[in-house]
Amino acid sequence: MVAIIGTALHWSDILVLLLYFLLIVGFGIWSSCKNRGSVGGYFLAGRTMNFILVGTSLFASNIGSGHFIGLSGSGASSGIAVADFEIGAVHWLMVLGWLFVPVYMKAEVFTMPQYIKMRYGGERIRVYLTCLALMLSIFTKISVDLYSGAIFLQQALNWNLYASVIALILLAAFFTVGAVIWTDFIQTVIMVVSAFILMIISFVRVGGMQQIRNLFPYALAYTTLHNTTECGVPNEYYFSLIRPFDADLPWFGILFGHGVMCIWYWCSDQVNRKRE
Repeated sequence: MVAIIGTALHWSDILVLLLYFLLIVGFGIWSSCKNRGSVGGYFLAGRTMNFILVGTSLFASNIGSGHFIGLSGSGASSGIAVADFEIGAVHWLMVLGWLFVPVYMKAEVFTMPQYIKMRYGGERIRVYLTCLALMLSIFTKISVDLYSGAIFLQQALNWNLYASVIALILLAAFFTVGAVIWTDFIQTVIMVVSAFILMIISFVRVGGMQQIRNLFPYALAYTTLHNTTECGVPNEYYFSLIRPFDADLPWFGILFGHGVMCIWYWCSDQVNRKRE
């Protein structure tokens, strides 16, 4: 197949991507128009979403370009212990469902700043938490997802990096939560199916799990192979989920430090709160 000039893709690949974006944008705009009549409609999609849509939206909100590009890169350089972040989330989602969600539903709040104001009173704490949540979201999640998504567009379509970021921001600006949940559902199906296909192809080409275990220490980045740097060189615990204190991602830090982070991310962060 001959690639389109200026890209690494065949014309059929470009067509599939174009149809995908048109589908997502069209569906998102249609859903947004249905839920702009009230605050509850904007933040909670009018409370009309069933558990399947909410569950897939939670999945898609957590798994995205930052994981497919960033987390896979961390796994390639450090080993499978990066999976601890996702495995540990299972327990905290149970805490969310059994402990936090009933309180939020009883209080009938849309956002965490609303709940904090209701619980403790005063306007300053609500404004403080709103600003804090906004800054944390920008610097810990939005920026990462925009950058990793822009890298994909740059590599696949040869777009300018900054133009890609602006395009992604404009695309996201159209959507309310209802639109996001519906588009998340579509993208979850695409991501899961694509990830399984990619995994199967990878296992077949490498030669199975045992070959991955044998060859992983030698799968170094091009820049690492031709320089004296040790950056990206796998450590001896690359195939271990539970690591000692002197290794990166030690079990003690994962067990306790990760728990604190998960309470914030899964149980109180606004991105996930809206889907509860």
